[in-house]
Amino acid sequence: MASSKEYLEFILGQLSELDEITYRAMMGEFIIYYRGKIVGGIYDDRLLVKVVKSAVCHMPTASYELPYEGAKEMLLVDEVDNKEFLIDLFNSIYEDLPAPKLKNKNK
Repeated sequence: MASSKEYLEFILGQLSELDEITYRAMMGEFIIYYRGKIVGGIYDDRLLVKVVKSAVCHMPTASYELPYEGAKEMLLVDEVDNKEFLIDLFNSIYEDLPAPKLKNKNK
């Protein structure tokens, strides 16, 4: 099941106070970026974030879920209706996220 554009717009609205929130559509789902780093994505109308130490500390009871078959587990964000929680979550996990990979322009 692909994610809906409406759910994407809802999540983007919840994160509207943050600078540099972007997304990229990929195979019916949406990858979410914060200040150039991949934070997670929207899969089957669920917001999932990468499993990093600060995310686990922020959501100690979050369930681990697969975004799609064969992918690494991610954390399910249940509190999508809580705008302050989401903003705090994204800010807290930003430093733990790996830097974006540089694309090789020689290819």
